[in-house]
Amino acid sequence: MKIFAALYMAVLAAMAQPMPGTAPLSQTTDIASDLVSGIDTFLMRELESAGAAPVAPGSRERLRRLIGLKDARVPFDSPTLQTTLNTASLLAKASTFEVHRVSWPVLDGVTAEGLLLKPIGRMPKKNVVAIPDADQTPESIAASWAGRLAASGCQVLIPTLIDRKDTWSGNPRIKMTNQPHREFIYRMAYQVGRHIIGYEVQKVLAAVDWFAKSAPGTSIGVWGYGEGGLIALHSAAVDERILSTVVSGYFGSRTAMWQEPIYRNIWTQLRGFRDVDLAALIAPRQLIVEASPFPRISGPPAEQAGRRGAAPGFIQQEPLAAVRAEVARTKATFIANPGEETFKAFLGGPARSAPILSLNESGADARMQAQFRQLVEYTQAAVRRSEFVRKDFWAKASKTSLESWEASMPSYRKQFEEEITGIIREPFSALDVKTRRIYDMPAFTGYEAVIPVFKEVIAYGVLLVPKDLKPGERRPVVVAQHGLEGRPQDLIDPKDAKMMLTYQRYAARLAERGFIVFVPQNPYIFGERFRVLSRKGNPLGRTLFAFITPQHQRSIDWLETLPFVDKNRIAFYGLSYGGKTAMRVPVLEPRYKAIICSGDFNEWISKITSVDQPFSYMFTHEYEILEFDSGDTFNHAESAYMIFPRPFMVERGHYDGVGIDEWISSEYAKVRRHYADFSLPNLTEIEYFKGPHQIFGNETFQFLHRHLKWP
Repeated sequence: MKIFAALYMAVLAAMAQPMPGTAPLSQTTDIASDLVSGIDTFLMRELESAGAAPVAPGSRERLRRLIGLKDARVPFDSPTLQTTLNTASLLAKASTFEVHRVSWPVLDGVTAEGLLLKPIGRMPKKNVVAIPDADQTPESIAASWAGRLAASGCQVLIPTLIDRKDTWSGNPRIKMTNQPHREFIYRMAYQVGRHIIGYEVQKVLAAVDWFAKSAPGTSIGVWGYGEGGLIALHSAAVDERILSTVVSGYFGSRTAMWQEPIYRNIWTQLRGFRDVDLAALIAPRQLIVEASPFPRISGPPAEQAGRRGAAPGFIQQEPLAAVRAEVARTKATFIANPGEETFKAFLGGPARSAPILSLNESGADARMQAQFRQLVEYTQAAVRRSEFVRKDFWAKASKTSLESWEASMPSYRKQFEEEITGIIREPFSALDVKTRRIYDMPAFTGYEAVIPVFKEVIAYGVLLVPKDLKPGERRPVVVAQHGLEGRPQDLIDPKDAKMMLTYQRYAARLAERGFIVFVPQNPYIFGERFRVLSRKGNPLGRTLFAFITPQHQRSIDWLETLPFVDKNRIAFYGLSYGGKTAMRVPVLEPRYKAIICSGDFNEWISKITSVDQPFSYMFTHEYEILEFDSGDTFNHAESAYMIFPRPFMVERGHYDGVGIDEWISSEYAKVRRHYADFSLPNLTEIEYFKGPHQIFGNETFQFLHRHLKWP
């Protein structure tokens, strides 16, 4: 046995020999797991070091964009209460004020609904928008703290916020989910540059519009608790008409916001839009932070049969000392004991007690359903308009000549990099590549390779080198990319029938045809471990592709050093999430000279946001695929425009469940026409095949042979 063990170890040692010019790779852990962990470590380091930023020129306008204030509100035509606020039935009457059910216009087809607490027989001393937590009704706060404001002489408007239940989150014809209503709206809105936060702020600002017109000269304030505190803080930061603000049950460092519900996710929030930064935008106006207990949210509604897909996220109480320290960095007033001191600071004097009110909430569910459905339809309309918004966005790209087109592209690529994928402005690590041989096949030898990218971040993959290389010969390279939860080995020597069916050994088959093949490990593996990376990255201005792109760039840097690689003939061919990579990385990496997108090319914006198609991401768990405002800027056709004039191909199985032929064909037709406009239609093609979500490898292989000039 000892002799056998020694021989076995000797064979392993012989197999694990490194490639010439590289250091030996002796790592015994799962390198794919280490790759994901490295990105996580990088992000956690950045999160912990993210600090408040000085107020920069244009910060308020930038904030408006990030929370989705893209659309003009419906203007008020009259300053009178009756015609402007559409006063409905009187709900209750106290000695000093009346409670009315009201609605007011916000956006086209969107109204705010809630309560008006109107002083009797006198002008209000202050106009206040009182914003409840998402799981509180206007009636509940009218009978408590908002009632005290009204009893003290304020006119108070209380909007309904979209709640955290999942009652209507889905399409009963297709599938229901356990996504909170706020998340369901957030997902579709985020993709077209809107946000559930922005929608709620618009309701508040529409109330401010009415206050400013109906009672000019009267001070306007906002007071919010929990989710309402978040909305109050953002409302005051973007609108200087709000002179006094109370934020209760919400204020903190936001460095752990990746743990909070996803509907609080704001792109680049930690790059100048933390709570302390918003406080700076409010200063010198009055801001009071009241240290009330935060709403206790342990996660989304529980999964049930037929109801899944919500992103994880919870709200927990921040320590009083931490909130106090954060507020100390601002000019805000910190009040540790909620109650009288806050009222006194906000009102300029003591508050009167709230009268005992019994308010009927029988219509609360119908009101919530109407508010939810209005925002869903408004967002779906924005999705439908996005095609025309993209056309306007691309109108400045010159098509008078190929040279003028290419001269137009740097600004588009810059926006794509900075606002869609994200960018890491750090120097690369030294190119100290470690390798070991893991395959010795009749036609090729395979080496695992670990390539340093940034501190903590590596690239990893398997390089297949044909055995019939002649001395001094340089051959083309195909970078073959796996899909979701895949590994390089699945494309080379799959161990189960499913991987064989999906990938058809296409990396090995290309190597057997004489191509050099590199099969990278992308970080979309290990389920929630990789998905949460997008939550950690978004507040810093990162998606997963902020890491995937430099991983590819560094891998190509290494490939170009190899004596048998022709650096002018490198192609990319990816399936599924690998196809997603095909629509992003080559936009920013010009050394990919030919690109194949398999099993992913789509009417991508609709696929992410549709509530009418069963293959939509609205019904699934993949929250990491969201890219803020890409709907109005870059669909798949526009990504292909930035790849142009390099050869580009789509591979599509008729029965691939990622979409339908009609959508793929329609989006691809834009690409084909674009190439034809420059008399280059021969550089793009699409292959349909009778099959599912898999590599077909027929015309795509010929495409690679033709455009990489091999053999």
